[in-house]
Amino acid sequence: MSTRTRGFTLIELMIVVAVVAILAAVGFPSYTRYIINANRSAAQSQMMEIASRQQQFLLSDRSYATKTTLTGSGYTFPPELSNRYDYSINVGTGTVPAYTITFSAKGAQLGDGDLTLTSEGVKSPAGKW
Repeated sequence: MSTRTRGFTLIELMIVVAVVAILAAVGFPSYTRYIINANRSAAQSQMMEIASRQQQFLLSDRSYATKTTLTGSGYTFPPELSNRYDYSINVGTGTVPAYTITFSAKGAQLGDGDLTLTSEGVKSPAGKW
């Protein structure tokens, strides 16, 4: 009497490996795009936080705050965003106060491009907001 051993054949194992590879090939790009979009949303939220602080500065000091002034008043840029974006604040020097907040993408976010927000509420790039 011959006894049959139980287990997987090489063909069955290769089919499983192929299915897992196909799922990974489809799923990984979607996952990375999701992460990039989530990081962009966090950056946009932080830009709105800075814009809110700028309005507070305008009401109290009749001018907008520079990046140094904002940091000196207790604002800290979140560390989870500092790995993905650098930010700058350009304050206009005219009779009408104005500012532009720019978040420059770095690292894995580079393909996403830069985000800007002005004191007039203009957001760019338009399709990314």
